[in-house]
Order: sequence, then structure tokens, then C-alpha cells
Amino acid sequence: MPSKPAPIKKAAKKEPAKKEEAKAPVPAPEPAPEPAPVEAPPAEPAPAEAAPAPAEGEAAPPAEAAEAPAPEEPKPPTPPPPKEPTSAPVDLFVEDKNDTSVTIIWSQPENIGPSGLDGYTIEVCKDGTEDWKAVNEELQKSSRFVIKNQTTGDRLKIRVVAVNEGGRSPPVSLPEPVLVKEVADRPKVRLPRFLKQRYVANVGDKINLTIPFTGKPKPVVTWTKNGKPLDTKRVNIRSTERDSILFIRAAEREDSGVYEICVKVEDFEDKAQITLQIVELPGPPASVKIVDTWGFNVALEWTAPKDNGNTEITGYTVQKADKKTGDWFTVLEHYHRLNATISDLIMGNTYKFRVFAENKCGMSESAAVTKDEAKILKTGIDYKPPDYKEHDFSEAPKFTTSLADRATTVGYSTKLLCSVRGFPKPKIEWMKNQMIIGDDPKFRQICVQGICSLEIRKPGNFDGGVYSCRAKNDHGEATVSCKLEVKQPVIADADKK
Repeated sequence: MPSKPAPIKKAAKKEPAKKEEAKAPVPAPEPAPEPAPVEAPPAEPAPAEAAPAPAEGEAAPPAEAAEAPAPEEPKPPTPPPPKEPTSAPVDLFVEDKNDTSVTIIWSQPENIGPSGLDGYTIEVCKDGTEDWKAVNEELQKSSRFVIKNQTTGDRLKIRVVAVNEGGRSPPVSLPEPVLVKEVADRPKVRLPRFLKQRYVANVGDKINLTIPFTGKPKPVVTWTKNGKPLDTKRVNIRSTERDSILFIRAAEREDSGVYEICVKVEDFEDKAQITLQIVELPGPPASVKIVDTWGFNVALEWTAPKDNGNTEITGYTVQKADKKTGDWFTVLEHYHRLNATISDLIMGNTYKFRVFAENKCGMSESAAVTKDEAKILKTGIDYKPPDYKEHDFSEAPKFTTSLADRATTVGYSTKLLCSVRGFPKPKIEWMKNQMIIGDDPKFRQICVQGICSLEIRKPGNFDGGVYSCRAKNDHGEATVSCKLEVKQPVIADADKK
């Protein structure tokens, strides 16, 4: 039965035999392909068992002839996959809007496909119509677009379409039409912390205060001073969409007051107040006078200045001047009271006094001076020295540092040292073996400010022994001792030889 396909399918398993044949030295192309051997395979019950036969080079050519046409048959070309558009963009919403434009943002489609994404087309139409028009001439690459040049008050329907080689995607539209009008945010004045308290500046200073605020659309800003419109000759105001600046080139005292800023958006408004205080040096006290003079003291009184410099008085400075020299010296600073007593004046001198006022800016340029003078009279005063008992410094001698035992070599001078105290000054005696040394020229005795020393000049073999130092005065005596050993010089071995 030649129509059975089973032998052809099993013959495909003889590929290992083909590999062995390729390795054999006999060339395979010599036998010509004959149609007769094609009938032989159906007669065999088990072609798989006859695998070793092709090793001889005879049965292999028929199998190759049967299999060769199969891989050479041309396959029909695979048609390219159809190009499909992407899915619709997602998450379309309005980011911002004003009187002439609307800003929208969205996210890319969830399914882009193998064709990729070329861009987006943004289309709008007025509410109540279906006349959709693209507002971008070229495809929009980003996921954000500003629809400009719109008419204030129009209601627009907006949709976005993704475009690729497959065409347009389904559109994504805003759920409701958008009114082309700036979003009205309630205005809010952001007054800086340092302006929430009284702002103090000196006369002549430049004032430049920036007050930020928020609100949409652009708020309308107005300023007042003490409830009245500002004097534009003195105060300059410059406002932007975000802040307002109050500027005074050279401040004067009349610029002091309560300034109020009002920020208004439609029917909403917010206000904030700034208290500005321009200060300068105060004037001098209105008057000062000498109230009383006694001994070495003078009592003064004065009154507060008529001009405090637009701020409170923080204190007073009082000075005095001797009529002889005319030099002024400060006796009181930062004094808070309106009266004072000046003490420690010199007898026989005549004094004048003056008082300065002080505030935050400093001390007044001029002072109030007393019209009268204060003369410190000389009075008969008998000096009586105080009675007191003198301290008794008497003290018996006492050694604060004792003698120390020493050893020396024959011919080498040495010193013995000790220290003693006592009042009256004690008498010092040196002894050797309980015998007073006296004025022996071999010994040199020195005692300075309680430090006692005994120098033994070039001692000999018989100068060793017990040395003592004795100190005595009217209140007692004290003795210290030490032992002095005088050794023979060491003779080197070379000298012995």
C-alpha cells in the first residue's frame, strides 16, 4: 500500500545514520537516486531495526532521496500583523485655567501595542455643538498641554486622542465642559513675622517692606494709613500678582502710623495691619536744679524732656564739672529716676551739673545745665585716729626646714642649709660636736630672710661630725642637727699600678 505515510514518518528517525554516513570515507553522492528502492520500505515490518544497514553505503541513498524534497519546499510568507491603534489615554483632568487658557494633563494609554505611540491630538468644541477641532498643529509628545487664545466665558468640551501607525485611538474626554475663567482662590495676606509687631526705624532710614499674598485671579491691592488714603508723595506702593511693596525713601516722624493692606478677589478680601514707628534722639530734660548741698553731697532734681523722640525715655546721664577746670565727668549712666544725690565731691571746689536724656536711638544731643553752682565748704574736722590694739607678732624660733645628713669628699667644699622663723629676729649659732664654731675662717656662715647656710671650705679628714644650728630670741630657742661624713677620694686602678 504506497499510500501509507507511516514509513515516511519513521524514516525521519534515521537521521543519526545520516550523521554516521557523513563521517564514513565513502562519498555519498555516487549512487544515483532510483525510484525502485522507494517500494522496499513498505515491505519491511520494522524499519527502525534496519538502522545499521546504511552503514555500508547502499541503503542510505534511498532514504535521503525520500527526505530531501521536504525541507526544500518553499513555505508561504507570514503576513505582517495588522497595525492597531493604542487604547484611549487615561486620567484626563484640568490642571489650571485662567481667563484665556486652560491647562490639561493626562496619562499615556494602558495598551500601546507594537506600533508604539506617535503623539496626541487635543480637540475642543463649544458646549452644545459637535464641531470638534484640533488645537495642536503637530502631534503633542508630552502629556500636558495649554489650550491658549480662548474667549473668556466660553464653555469648552475637551478630549485627547492618541495617534500611531494604526490610526487614532478612542478619545478620552473631560466629564463636564470647562468654563474659561480663572479659578477664584480666596485672598490671603502672608504678613511676615517681624511685621506682626511694631516696626521701629530711625528718622532718615529707607523703609522697604514686602508683604506677600495669595489669591486668584490677580487680587486688587489697596493701602490706607490710619484709615485714610496714602500720601503718594511720601509713600510708594508697587504691587504684583504675589506681593506688595511699601517703600519710603527717607523716613520722617510723620510717617509713623498704622498702615493697612487690603487684598480683594471678587467678593472676598483679606486685610493686615503694620504699625510703623519712626524715632529719633530725644530732646534734653526740660529743667534741672540743685535742691540741697551738705557735706560732700549735692541733691539734684530734673523734669522729663518735652520731646521724647517719638519713643519712650529709657534713662538719663548725669555729669559734673569743677569750676576750676571746666571738664565734664559722668557720674551716673542709664539712671531712671528724676532725682539723684551726687556724693564724694571734693571739699573747697565749686561744681556745675548737667543731665542728658536717653531713648532707643541714644543720648540727646544737648543737656539741661543747672543755673546755680554747688560749693563744697571746708569745715573744721578733727581727725581722731581709731583706737586699736596692735597685733602681737612675737614668736619663738622655729625651724621650718631641718638640716639633712650629707657626705662629701676630702677637698670638696659643701654646704649645710636650713630655714627658721621667729620674731624678733632670732640669733643664729652654728656648732660642731656641741662646740660653737664662732669666726673660724674655714667656715662661712650666712643667714638671709630666715635661710641659714654653713659652707665648709675644702673639708679634711677631721671635719666630719655632727653639726648643729641653734636659733634663739627672747621667747625661746630651737636647734636642728645633721651628720657630715668626709670620705677619702677614690683612686683609679691605673693609678695603683
